[in-house]
Amino acid sequence: MKTPTQTNAIEFDSAKLQRLGFGQQTPPIKQPVSLGQLRQQLGLLLQTSLEPQRILGLFFREVQRLVPLDALHYQYTPSDLRLEFGLRGHHSISYSLSHEGEPMGELTFRRRHRFSEAEQNYLESLLSTLLYPMRNALLYRAATRSALRDPLTDTGNRIAMDQTLLREIEMARRHLLPLSLLMLDIDHFKRINDSYGHSTGDEVLKAVAASIKKQLRNVDMVFRFGGEEFLILLSNTGREAAAMVGERLRHAAQTQEYWADGIQIELTVSLGCSTLLPGESAESLLRRADSALYVAKREGRNRLAMAG
Repeated sequence: MKTPTQTNAIEFDSAKLQRLGFGQQTPPIKQPVSLGQLRQQLGLLLQTSLEPQRILGLFFREVQRLVPLDALHYQYTPSDLRLEFGLRGHHSISYSLSHEGEPMGELTFRRRHRFSEAEQNYLESLLSTLLYPMRNALLYRAATRSALRDPLTDTGNRIAMDQTLLREIEMARRHLLPLSLLMLDIDHFKRINDSYGHSTGDEVLKAVAASIKKQLRNVDMVFRFGGEEFLILLSNTGREAAAMVGERLRHAAQTQEYWADGIQIELTVSLGCSTLLPGESAESLLRRADSALYVAKREGRNRLAMAG
């Protein structure tokens, strides 16, 4: 017999926050023994960070002083944010968070046995302390992502690429792990702009970027390197595995359909691949990937070339 799932969904917004009486902050109490005391402490504790993961982690830990939980799950699709704490349980309660009509994601509590009515009331009261800290964290995350994203293709920009590449090289050396780069260029992209216009060219760029992201792991990163060039950073990936990823990207781009005014556009990509050498700099790693890309284009395009 399948265990039933207990699910409640409410809109938890700033109006409800005011009705519950959270207009002012009070000094934290180190050892909360009641709902009111825990609520006061959370009101201050959750404002100490702008990281959604830390805020929710603190919330998950502190809430269990009153309501035992097995897991907490949070998802906010507009920011590609999905966080989980603990293990899954059979019973769940879900809350849709919002502020002044703006959605702030969905929060789900899980555990192995049903929630009582009193526990649901506790959770709804404690959720009030989460509203403003999460709103600030999401705004900060959006601003940070905007500064590091290419607005057309929603990939990382050059600033993000430079920062990430240096960090990944350092981590690869520290943990003795391989690191590879793929430099991808859309073949004859100027012809697309000249024949169909720049708006069509923009749509093709977005489609190619989406195609790349679909073929990669969550830990892999994509950056717009230039006009029609993308850089793919493959962590913990050696030369042979990187070559396989490159071929998969090339095939996906070639088989995807691109249309303009009812006419199908033929499109291929070329790629260059380099794998980090001992003691190599970021500049050298990039230069070798770019040189390999040049070889691929010189040899006829629609192919992958490996750096020596």
